[in-house]
Amino acid sequence: MTSAALPAPATFQPQRAAISLIASLGVAFGVFLSGFVINEPAPYEVYFAALIGIWAIFGLRLSRHIAPLIGLYIVFNIGGMFSILTMEEVNDTPMYMAVSLFLAFTAMFFAAIIEADHRRLRLIYRAYLAAAIITALLGILGYLGAIPGGEIFTRYGRAMGAFQDPNVFGPYLVLPALYLMHGLLTGTLKAAPLRAIGLTILVLGVFFSFSRAAWGLLAICMMLLVLTMLIKERTGAFRLKILIMTLIGSLLLVGAIIVALQFDQIADLFSDRAKLVQAYDGARLGRFERHAIGFLMAMEHPLGIGPLEFGLMWGEDTHNIWLKALMDYGWLGFVSYLVLITWTLVLGFRFLLRERPWQRYLMLAYIVLVGHTIIGSVIDTDHWRHFYLLMGIVWGCIALEMRWQSDLRR
Repeated sequence: MTSAALPAPATFQPQRAAISLIASLGVAFGVFLSGFVINEPAPYEVYFAALIGIWAIFGLRLSRHIAPLIGLYIVFNIGGMFSILTMEEVNDTPMYMAVSLFLAFTAMFFAAIIEADHRRLRLIYRAYLAAAIITALLGILGYLGAIPGGEIFTRYGRAMGAFQDPNVFGPYLVLPALYLMHGLLTGTLKAAPLRAIGLTILVLGVFFSFSRAAWGLLAICMMLLVLTMLIKERTGAFRLKILIMTLIGSLLLVGAIIVALQFDQIADLFSDRAKLVQAYDGARLGRFERHAIGFLMAMEHPLGIGPLEFGLMWGEDTHNIWLKALMDYGWLGFVSYLVLITWTLVLGFRFLLRERPWQRYLMLAYIVLVGHTIIGSVIDTDHWRHFYLLMGIVWGCIALEMRWQSDLRR
């Protein structure tokens, strides 16, 4: 079937179409702002707080198809509010919970507007790509010292672009990198040079972030994309094209890294960051030991110990989203988060390869979400804005598929 099977207005209304276009462009601009989070609150939060409020006044619809996303995120945040009750001094935790709830609302918002019009996905991805290219260039040029004042785009000698942390900057670039990679594998030769340049910039951004989680995420997602496309595309010629282009791309990537490693500064940092276990991971009271201590603490504190308390107690935060959920949101938050992630991945997998107008957008977001779920065991993704965007995209596409199936049964 084609996109014509989707519900459409009976008559064309120019005024309504113009309003819808302006609204979609407004969303795209908000997504673009997600690439620039040097200070908090960032322009992203301020803008989306206003946009969601305006949209709610003029007709934001939350359908039953995204009810699990809404319900489980609300329960998750209720768990965090209960956790605050266990604290002697709340300090900045109410603001932390306010941000958590706001980001959950952004996921619901993205899901709702995508369900309302799947064409918004293209604008969202392109806006995300533009932001990623710009922030990656800032990180790369800052790292190389190629622009005046470029040190503000680095931290600990690592590129971080217009972010506060290289460990967020690197993973942020992965979805647009996959978007370009998919375009290279399926698009025309005419557009290939620009996509190849863009992909090179994003991959270098990930590399210069020197984030092991980002490196692993990019590698996992690229392999999953190739595997998914080999399964999806049944013709031998197309599969051969994918394999050849993947091989060429891998060789070029390895070559670029080898060239970069000829510079002592890069080679030294790479050799240090490439170690699977760092000194602060395996040392006494290092990351892994803190994980074990935290999970034991969860047995004694079913309501959690309060947002951010673990970091204050042990000198460093959890660096594990599952432990983060237990410590900051209690067992109620942990169970709701686990159910939400499982529900999302199971439903998304069911709909992953169905021929729909939104299939490639679902496939890319789903693969990157799987990657984020994997790296969540060694890093905290709780307040990553792009993670909530991923959740919104996947649930928006799930809702579109459910509407599609409902229309077929009528």
